[in-house]
Amino acid sequence: MAEERTGGRLVLAGAPLGNVADASQRLRDGLASADVVAAEDTRRLRRLAADLGVEVPGRIVSYFEGNERQRTPQLAEALRGGQTVLLITDGGMPSVSDPGYRLVAAAVVDGIDVTVLPGPSAVTTALAVSGLPSDRFCFEGFAPRKPAERRRVYAALADEPRTIVLFEATHRLPESLVDLAAALGADRPAAVCRELTKTYEQVRRGTLGELATWAADGVRGEITLVIGGAPVVELAADEVSLVAAVVAEQSAGLSRRDAVATVAQRLGVPKRQVYEASLAADRPS
Repeated sequence: MAEERTGGRLVLAGAPLGNVADASQRLRDGLASADVVAAEDTRRLRRLAADLGVEVPGRIVSYFEGNERQRTPQLAEALRGGQTVLLITDGGMPSVSDPGYRLVAAAVVDGIDVTVLPGPSAVTTALAVSGLPSDRFCFEGFAPRKPAERRRVYAALADEPRTIVLFEATHRLPESLVDLAAALGADRPAAVCRELTKTYEQVRRGTLGELATWAADGVRGEITLVIGGAPVVELAADEVSLVAAVVAEQSAGLSRRDAVATVAQRLGVPKRQVYEASLAADRPS
């Protein structure tokens, strides 16, 4: 059964990352026709509109991380009343590590039409220029600010086979790269993408260890990190037989630990070798 649409329309507007020439004609038209423009930074929105030569006749309101929860019901009410609300962030696509998710969710619940004015994305731009595999990737947003929490997140990504895209604050980049090198391996390939589409755009490629050394003295600008996925571990023929033996023991009711111990003793193979073969088999290929 098709969803019933009522009320106005929510428009998610992709904004230039830095180069105003990347703005689309649809963005210009959207700013010129929306009843309400919800902007992450109203001053930047007015500056963008001036650069584009667009007059914004609609009501301009702020919509950022600090007031998103409180402002969402007001904007949802405007949508229910039949108004067109255009949501725009400082750069890139709303709701992708930027304000917007709550309003989209509220509009969907109310049966409001939600549409997109496609535009620049730091995630896909960095992925494209990184030189790393782009057929499969995962986006992790901003890492936690607290070092212990950040290290836990990075440790959980150690076996992720897909290319990883992250955002990081400039002042935390040096220690974040050190933590990534420790968790994923200093030889893991990566790219630091800085000031994408802007005058001083830079893409620095290398291993995590090399990039940590390069960034040690500080790096300026908005940062997007792209990191190669964990290498696929190919099991040798004898390891395949070890894995099969462990699986058979687990099917008989043993825990992995007991199955590993049983297989190691029966075949005269070190337990660590059996255990590592079993773990490697669990990793996605």
